Amino acid sequence: MPVNSEHPSSPEESSIKDLESMIGTVTPETAAVLDRALSGADITPKEAVVLFAAEGQDYHALVTTADELRRRTVGDIVTYVVNRNINFTNVCIKGCGFCAFSRDFREEEGYLLPPEEIVRRAKEAWDYGATEVCVQAGLPPKMEGDLYIRLCEAIKKELPDMHIHGFSPEEVLYGSIRSETTIRSYLTELKAAGVGSLPGTSAEVLDQDLRDKISPGRITVDKWTEVITTAHELGIPTTSTVMFGYLETPTQLAKHMDLIRGIQQQTGGITEFVPLSFVHTEAPMFMKGLVENVRPGPTGIDVIKMHAIARIMLNNWIPNIQASWVKEGPRMSQLLLTAGVNDLGGTLINESISTAAGAQHGQLMRPSEFRQMIREAGRIPAERYTTYKTRRVFSDTDQELDPLDLVGDNVEEIFGSYKRLVKLDTYRFEHPNQVSSSKA
Repeated sequence: MPVNSEHPSSPEESSIKDLESMIGTVTPETAAVLDRALSGADITPKEAVVLFAAEGQDYHALVTTADELRRRTVGDIVTYVVNRNINFTNVCIKGCGFCAFSRDFREEEGYLLPPEEIVRRAKEAWDYGATEVCVQAGLPPKMEGDLYIRLCEAIKKELPDMHIHGFSPEEVLYGSIRSETTIRSYLTELKAAGVGSLPGTSAEVLDQDLRDKISPGRITVDKWTEVITTAHELGIPTTSTVMFGYLETPTQLAKHMDLIRGIQQQTGGITEFVPLSFVHTEAPMFMKGLVENVRPGPTGIDVIKMHAIARIMLNNWIPNIQASWVKEGPRMSQLLLTAGVNDLGGTLINESISTAAGAQHGQLMRPSEFRQMIREAGRIPAERYTTYKTRRVFSDTDQELDPLDLVGDNVEEIFGSYKRLVKLDTYRFEHPNQVSSSKA
């Protein structure tokens, strides 16, 4: 059932004609697409491509329509979650052209956090008010197949109420291969060990030809879909994402969202959609010229269009469109609240992957900073749990501070950082073959 099926458009609600009166003349082709969306219909991939080409008054109508659909579907509440990222290793057997986070096992900057350190970080996050840990990492060579399962069990043993949002489809596939078991069996074990939800990352754009150009050997579209749909069948919700601003076309983006929408229509297991801007600064395929014609990330207009079109295309099925403050920065994220966005993601505490790629927006967003951004946009702040159940809604006069709000400017001193972590000998990665040789 569509998410807004209980709230059909009424005659007094805005139509494209009302929007035209506010913003000027809209071209007939764009007006037809937006009018269909405002009437409650699902727009097609071809119609989404029309919107990607919007300029001038058509662009303004696009953004206004996305904002109106957001208002109808989720209202004026904007959410965030208090969480911590734990990227426990940067060593990876893959060499994706867009990834500046991963290291080959022979490189000096490779690290692997032991289970006790992962648990310590999770407990520290809990003490600072976090309700979620997001656990993702590289794919270390010759990994023990049950590593992800053991990590979940260790976290849950110490923190039974902490939500584990962990392991991308790429990691689930790798774990199943290393365990010599099926994806379904591996996900069943992960759920039993305490995984509460999966991040729908490692998606980039779900177009196989494009994936073969930017990340040969990356999880295929078919396998990504299998992991996500199987997780949903087992009662494990997931997020969904897209990475844009490098080599993709509007048609590929539209088909990507259509695939995501089709999965949601089939399973209902997706909690949110998160557009992720390509950060080119340290990305190998850009810096080293590994792939021709790679763009240096999206423009500001591209970012707004992507979020607005995501709202319009997915609105009937996925109610939550998230802006990534790490990718976009606080100012752009705040602006995106007027373009269909209703969620600002998590506090993160330790952000490593985007930071390694050159993102400049820090590793921690304090809850009070989220609330200020939301209020300044004329919206109502609320803290949520991972699955979008509301934890608390804040009034205009509520000035309560969270434990994370009391953290000073010395964030790296308290929580560490990726820049420091890769320089430490304490957690230096040792290849299993090297360990065996030293013991012999």
